[in-house]
Amino acid sequence: MNQDVRIRVIGCGNPFMGNDGVGIRVIESLAQERPDLDTCEGGVGGLGLIPMMEDQDVVIIVDAMSGYKTGKGEIHVFPAPPENEVFPLSLSDIGVLDTVGIARELGLCTELIIIGIEAGHIDHFSDTMDPEVERAVPEAVKKIIELIDSRT
Repeated sequence: MNQDVRIRVIGCGNPFMGNDGVGIRVIESLAQERPDLDTCEGGVGGLGLIPMMEDQDVVIIVDAMSGYKTGKGEIHVFPAPPENEVFPLSLSDIGVLDTVGIARELGLCTELIIIGIEAGHIDHFSDTMDPEVERAVPEAVKKIIELIDSRT
């Protein structure tokens, strides 16, 4: 891997809200498959993501999304932020997309990519994900590795 390109992958979500934890699950799988990559957990997003984006050339954020009119487990790659309504809002902070907007305005990283995984309706506590969302994890890991390899 080209050490001159600083790439960080951040997984967001709440693993105790079922499908909302898919971003965290992807990061865990990615770290096992490619321990050489810079990965970290971003929790439920918000302003806490800002320091994680600093001094990076490329930041990839993985998060659950809903309302994009696709089936559970569908993976979307956004080189620019989509409409704010497709990513769950944090109850205690600003949302992931608001934070992405701030990071872009501050020039914290050259390129910011969002990987959204359709989670369906997120409304209950659970430490398990629906099978459709669980099956998306290895595919999302593969997409992230392809994105990274194409930039290094």
